[in-house]
Parts: sequence; structure tokens; C-alpha cells
Amino acid sequence: MVATKSAQQSPDQNHLLAALPAEIFERIAPNLEQVAMPLGEALYESGSKLHHVYFPTTSIVSLSYVMENGASAEIAGVGNEGVVGVALFMGGDTTPSRAIVHTAGYGYRLKERLMMEEFNRAGPMMRLMLRYTQALITQMSQTAVCNRHHSMEQQMCRWLLLTLDRLPSQELIMTQELIASMLGVRREGITETAGDLQRAGLISYRRGHITVLNRAGLELRACECYNVVKKEFRRLLSNA
Repeated sequence: MVATKSAQQSPDQNHLLAALPAEIFERIAPNLEQVAMPLGEALYESGSKLHHVYFPTTSIVSLSYVMENGASAEIAGVGNEGVVGVALFMGGDTTPSRAIVHTAGYGYRLKERLMMEEFNRAGPMMRLMLRYTQALITQMSQTAVCNRHHSMEQQMCRWLLLTLDRLPSQELIMTQELIASMLGVRREGITETAGDLQRAGLISYRRGHITVLNRAGLELRACECYNVVKKEFRRLLSNA
């Protein structure tokens, strides 16, 4: 959905775009199309050909794998730190995952041809995208390990913290059903875990709104996976 131009929106709200040298940013800026990303919108489906890459600014996109029986689980999230559609410049036109907006907001998209023209210059754009892809692979790998070895409370704290890092406030508009779908668990488990965190004074939950009251407490209850992912993104992209 193409968005109406807004003074509150700017491409440099995306950290990757902001990290580009001025010469490259100025070259692609006229072709960056601002788009609204409403909750639940599919940017691409499993197996579909990618025609754009997306740079979220105020939205968050979930990369999920959907099983044959319809069950799904998030393998990574992408917000203002990254780009959706790495398969395009990594050599494949499609991917088995799907990209669904799980936090509504805005972003910018760039056509496939224009992205590849810049990437194939083998300059700063290519190096930046490859470093981001390595960080994304770390997030995917750590998610798989976390889902196998850590408790639901640890997983939920990790997920909440990673989501908060991509937002300007301490409030998430998020239903328990959606969190359960992201983590690939039953809704009842999320209800119980959210209740425990609320009784501990770490979050407040009401009608699809989660407000973090004690971030430091969440970090203490989260597993090591949160910091592993955060440190890797910082290491690879802080000097981009």
C-alpha cells in the first residue's frame, strides 16, 4: 500500500539506509517509495517471486515458516534495523518463508532491478547488505536454539525485548494469539506466562496492549539469546 508522504517519515529512520554513504543514499533516495504496512499485510508469501526489498522504519515484519498443516512460527523479525527480502540479493528470487507485518507502521521499498544495480556495484551497499545478512542468520540460528532449549518465559522475554528495541515506546499493540503464533506455541501457554510477568510487575497487559513496566527485570528473566543477537547486530553494523 503506497503511503501519503508524511513529514514524520524519513528513509534515514531505517538504520541500514542511514548507514549508507551520502553518495549512494542520494542516488537511490528518489527511488525509495514510502509504503504503509498495516498489521497482517503479507509483503511476500512462501515461494513467491520477490519484486522489492523493504526497509521498515516504524513497522516490524515477521519472517515465518508455515507448515503444511497451517501451523507457523517466527524464524526472525525485521524492524528499523534491517531489510526484508535478502533472498533477492543473495541469489534467489524466492524464499520458503513468508513476511507478515506484525507491528503496523511505515517503511520504504526499492524495486528489485534498482536494488540489484546498486548491489552489483560491489561497493558499500553490497558490504552493508552482506553484514546485515550475517546478523540476520545469527538471529535465525539463535531463535532455533532458544525454541529448543529455553523455557516459554525466557522465549517470551527475549521476543518482547527484541520487539521493544525496534519501537520508540514501551508499549506493544499485540494480542496473545499473535505472540503464540510468532513463538509457535499454544495460546494458553502465552496467557499463563503473560500473567506471571504481570504479577511480577514486569509488564501490564490489557486487550491487546502490552506495556513494559520494568525492562531491566525482563532482561534478567530473558535467556542469553537476546544478548547474543543484540551484540552481533551491534558488532556487524555499528561501524557500517
